[in-house]
Amino acid sequence: MSDCLLEISGLRKFFGPVEVLKGVDFSMREGEVVSIIGSSGSGKTTMLRCINMLEEFQGGTIRLDGETIGYEETASGRKRKSETEIARQRALTGMAFQQFNLFPHMSAVENVMLGLVKVKKMGREEAREIALKWLERVGLAERAGHYPGQLSGGQQQRVAIARAIAMNPKLMLFDEVTSALDPELVGEVLQVIKDLAADGMSMLLVTHEMRFAYEVSSRVIFMNQGVIGEQGDPKVMFNAPQSERLAEFLKTSSFV
Repeated sequence: MSDCLLEISGLRKFFGPVEVLKGVDFSMREGEVVSIIGSSGSGKTTMLRCINMLEEFQGGTIRLDGETIGYEETASGRKRKSETEIARQRALTGMAFQQFNLFPHMSAVENVMLGLVKVKKMGREEAREIALKWLERVGLAERAGHYPGQLSGGQQQRVAIARAIAMNPKLMLFDEVTSALDPELVGEVLQVIKDLAADGMSMLLVTHEMRFAYEVSSRVIFMNQGVIGEQGDPKVMFNAPQSERLAEFLKTSSFV
């Protein structure tokens, strides 16, 4: 498809002798919001980490915005691209993790500015302007000068999301961004993601928040033992699952 943003073909990943991803095929268009659900150990986070080469993969290809990620085919076989090239490709995606990974000695605005200055070689004034814009976008304009230790978990996660998006990635990856938060702080982070989805941002997110996946996703993928067990419209999948395994999973999840 001409507007294909991400295309994964035959993705295989081993941890030692254990095959964690067993030939995953998946694609998404620009502007889609795709949620990945499934049990622990089904390969959800591993797939996300392969997309931006935080994990190496042993088979298949990943193409993002027309570029083959991480490896190239040569006459002598598959070869890992240079670290410089991989770092450039990694910047095509933004990633928000379970842990916020903010620098404790830097204020919120300095945390968001850092990548713009160091990676994008932007002047500090321009970087600060962009950082403040995104902090305002995630509802933290008045906390720009606060340090992580002065912010709640939900606020820290919103700073981390602002930091990733400020880099202007082609695709945002979210890995269980609410799992380290107290329940009363989850809503504020999910609201930020909903707002970004409404703006048309391309997003791929691993989540255990079933109600959220149902409401925000244009498509849902159910991972099961290293393969895609089922995928489709969330309203169809959640209300009329085609496989027994998905039906079981939804029964034990928080989706009602």
